[in-house]
Amino acid sequence: MAAEFLQFLFSGITIGATYALVGLGFSIIYNASHVINFAQGEFVMLGGMGTVFFLGLGLPLPLAILAAVVVTVIIGLLLEKLAIEPARDGSVVTLIIITIGASIFLRGAAQVVLGKEFHSLPPFSGEVPINIGGAVILPQSLWVIGGGAVMVFLMWLFFERMKLGKAMLAMSYNRLAARLVGINVRMVLMLSFVLAALLGAIGGALVAPLSVTYYEVGIMLGLKGFCAAILGGLGKGWGAVAGGLILGVAEAMGAGYVSSDYKDAIAFVLILLVLFFMPSGLFGRRETERV
Repeated sequence: MAAEFLQFLFSGITIGATYALVGLGFSIIYNASHVINFAQGEFVMLGGMGTVFFLGLGLPLPLAILAAVVVTVIIGLLLEKLAIEPARDGSVVTLIIITIGASIFLRGAAQVVLGKEFHSLPPFSGEVPINIGGAVILPQSLWVIGGGAVMVFLMWLFFERMKLGKAMLAMSYNRLAARLVGINVRMVLMLSFVLAALLGAIGGALVAPLSVTYYEVGIMLGLKGFCAAILGGLGKGWGAVAGGLILGVAEAMGAGYVSSDYKDAIAFVLILLVLFFMPSGLFGRRETERV
């Protein structure tokens, strides 16, 4: 029983790390603009599909991943410059609809350019499973967990130690006050899309060797990442990370002990329960507005 529990736990932490990166991308953009970027899942898709594409061109795996991340970051930057910035004075609903349109466009473009086929990447460091306490974990799972941990740590350093990171935090608290003290709001918004695309692309490249990647893979990953962000408290970076891990473990345990048929439903049931009893999320702060 202990080995079985460990097996489900390892699986949950692995996929939870991916959800955490996607959820963190949602939180970064939400903090900078109060926009929910529903194209975040497509950044994950582009990271995996782009790596497959550049690998097919003959690039070694590390360079293929780097090229895919760079292309995804450029696409994220173009999304902000060409779609979000011109509509920055529009309502939040308008901006959200724009991101949904961008998501559909990116899926269509990937289908035309990269094809409809399912693809997989070779593992980064072999396929020999590692035995821990009677359970096995693939080396690629350690890449996903370790890569996710490194990215979260680097994001923490960015927000805690760098001026740009502190400027983004200032915008998350009070956008008008941040503008009044001289923070370049447009640059911060652009940077938020760059960071979100970076996190999504790296997550997509890391998880692709564990499962197939294709042009629609970002739909469910984006929804699960959004659930992770809501679960932890939308706009809370650490909350998104914790929410992703909780969601991943809950899915794995539910699939293992109940039925894999309900795997995808678990995330949405969990988020409904949290929103019903704790509307601000597990780590969100209740706000009171005086009128």
